[in-house]
Amino acid sequence: MNKFESKEDYLERILMLTENNEIVRAIDIANSMNYSKPSVSIALKKLKNEEYIVVDESTGSIKLTNKGYEVAIAIYHRHQILTKALNLIGVPLELAKEEACKIEHDLSDETIKTIENYINKQKNT
Repeated sequence: MNKFESKEDYLERILMLTENNEIVRAIDIANSMNYSKPSVSIALKKLKNEEYIVVDESTGSIKLTNKGYEVAIAIYHRHQILTKALNLIGVPLELAKEEACKIEHDLSDETIKTIENYINKQKNT
């Protein structure tokens, strides 16, 4: 896993956790990703320094900045498209979600758009 891929995974996870929880903390990320708290703390420090997140020091609450949100929503969209595509061809949903996570970082925007167009055509037929 390269550094940007890891960054994308963290930002996507923060976005996903934010959808279900009012407050997202480092421990929530560690638990949901099955990572150690020290590993998550190191990653969050980098994300904060690169201005992808802000951390409320009094509550430990983590929020995406506009920059972080843009990356997170883009990778989340890729994940959803790939999950749908894999499920469409017969991969069980839970496995499709896992497999999508493995390939979402490596495909070009053009390929993702082509897959999305294909899925949309299938819905209309």
